[in-house]
Amino acid sequence: MHISAKCSVAVHCLIFIYEYGEKAKVTSELLSRSTGINPVTIRNILSSLKKDGIIDVKSGTGGATLKCAPSEITLYRVWKAIEPDFLAKLIGVHSTPSELCPVGRNIHDVLDSTYQKIRDDLSSGLSSITLEDVLREYHGALEREDKSVF
Repeated sequence: MHISAKCSVAVHCLIFIYEYGEKAKVTSELLSRSTGINPVTIRNILSSLKKDGIIDVKSGTGGATLKCAPSEITLYRVWKAIEPDFLAKLIGVHSTPSELCPVGRNIHDVLDSTYQKIRDDLSSGLSSITLEDVLREYHGALEREDKSVF
């Protein structure tokens, strides 16, 4: 009943690919070391991102690069690529309420429109944040980190 951590791993990978994809061969092994996640899971994430057209992965020895500008990649798009039914999993109504109970008979009617509004708001919020925005936050964190050393 939550969005899996694979979405944050996907964003981590996209930042890494953006930062290093043109300079070095970004492989699932390299991303695995950066994320601390099993390379098989990384390959599955990369496959989903590739299928959505977000990244390109060279066959053979690999190497991932962004296929879109960071401004074109929204968090909604990333999450949808990784977890296509994430909104339903996040905010759903139990499927087998009792028809013998007045609450059970009506709970879907009561909650469906309310939950749809929440899903729409979440979709809108995720759609308004791009990889470009996340990269700006990342670069700000790097800058703050550099300043804290001296």
